[in-house]
Amino acid sequence: MALLLSAIIFAPTIGAILLLFFDRKAIEPMRYTALAVTVVTFLLSLGLLVPFDTAMPDIQPNGEGGIQAGIVVEWIPDWEIFYRLGYDGISLPLILLTSFISLLAMLASWNITKQVRGYLILFLLLETGMLGVFLALDFFLFYVFWEVMLLPMYFLIGIWGGPRKEYAAIKFFLYTLAGSILMLIAMLMFYFGSASYTPGGHPTFNLLQLGEIAREGGFDPGMQLAAFILLFIGFAIKIPTFPFHTWLPDAHVEAPTPISMILAGVLLKMGGYGIIRIAFPLCPHGAYVAAWALVAIGAFSIIYGAFAAMAQTDFKRLVAYSSVSHMGYVLVGIAVWQIHELGGTDYWQMGMMGAMFQMIAHGISSAGMFFMVGVVYDRVHHRDLNRFGGLAGLMPLYSGLAAGIFFAGLGLPGLCGFIGEVFVVLSAWNYSPALAIVAAGGVILTAGYILWTLQRVYLGAEYKGPHPEALTPMVGREIFVAGVLLVFAIVLGVFPFLMFDLMDASTAQLVQSLEQGYQAAEAKAADVAAVLKERLLR
Repeated sequence: MALLLSAIIFAPTIGAILLLFFDRKAIEPMRYTALAVTVVTFLLSLGLLVPFDTAMPDIQPNGEGGIQAGIVVEWIPDWEIFYRLGYDGISLPLILLTSFISLLAMLASWNITKQVRGYLILFLLLETGMLGVFLALDFFLFYVFWEVMLLPMYFLIGIWGGPRKEYAAIKFFLYTLAGSILMLIAMLMFYFGSASYTPGGHPTFNLLQLGEIAREGGFDPGMQLAAFILLFIGFAIKIPTFPFHTWLPDAHVEAPTPISMILAGVLLKMGGYGIIRIAFPLCPHGAYVAAWALVAIGAFSIIYGAFAAMAQTDFKRLVAYSSVSHMGYVLVGIAVWQIHELGGTDYWQMGMMGAMFQMIAHGISSAGMFFMVGVVYDRVHHRDLNRFGGLAGLMPLYSGLAAGIFFAGLGLPGLCGFIGEVFVVLSAWNYSPALAIVAAGGVILTAGYILWTLQRVYLGAEYKGPHPEALTPMVGREIFVAGVLLVFAIVLGVFPFLMFDLMDASTAQLVQSLEQGYQAAEAKAADVAAVLKERLLR
């Protein structure tokens, strides 16, 4: 199992190294080699399902708790930095999503003709960084993979992007780097703050150990709140949520189609994952104090993103703002906890499950929407919604597949987008009916701009834009990518338990641990207040 975890992360890197030995003119062999690497990586990630016990979220080999199939190897022992990997019901669905979307995005990369070898190498290095983030259990290792992911994406946008590619790439880099610096500060706070609670007084980057310290009330409540704010901003930039979202539309519009698929399908999920895996477990008191603000920000992002999408005339920018709206549900679902209310943590766990499912569903539907935009853009070389129309008559198969994928993004019952949004809104009602109503309003607005988009692009008497002769039927590769995404959107919409069964035990354990961490922090704060009061009375 230890070999499998490392193979999943570094198989793409090995593939990137192999590509260095190809002649730069051997374009087709390089493409097929890179595709084979992504296929192997996906098959390796499926291998994690075999030993996974959905009923027991604990580590099997070493019993550290919370994560299955862990691996721990010394890396920089003088600083207590370890090569520590593992996965549970929270990270496993995202690992599968990453390798799956990477495979399809590689298939979508066949239209890349500029500096193909460099593109493929950077693509594979990006996949290594993404998989490493979801498997790392050492804070320092997590941070390394987080930064590894930044550079390939910067060059993939900056070299292979659209007319304003340099501006979009620099904006993406600066925003992400700013979040990384805040995360680094918080990481050092926990590293040096952990020395008082570890055997021998050695500080640690072990995320499981840091989470256990927080669960027992080891970190000061004030420190938790300050660290949570830093971590939240760092991860909120990646989600992205309002007001940290402005890099996203530019990056999406300028990025090539396969990179937009990766960006929307996987990279945005890292923000939600970081909050669930790091910010909440390490700062339960800070997270609880900030919960209402997080739900309000998430609800506002839902409405803001929907209205912004409705105002767009650029097809790709519309889809980009729809991601801001849909990822708002993730933030709402994560934060709706009221541990003192009737029903305990049941509704909060429902919100967590809904947020996790929404990340998977959005990964599929948004990747599909960006791919369908790319298919027609490659033919007519424009994205002006006002100059489309009539595509259903010219490209009926494309229009049918696109309608199904866009309906998945809309949240139509029976498709993947419906389940997560409903769970989040139901859990939010227990937290704040007013905010739940706001979040539910996003469903109506989403239906508005999606249906209006379908009307402007696919319906109508005739196509109104340039290059009508280029609107030829989809080729087999395009049909395969779109068809697979639509099939998975239907399967997850009809059989959501396929994901819920993986997540249930791990989310239940997380919710229980966070409740205990908050109660322990409150008890510690009460003890400190009592001591201070006694001293003042003396």
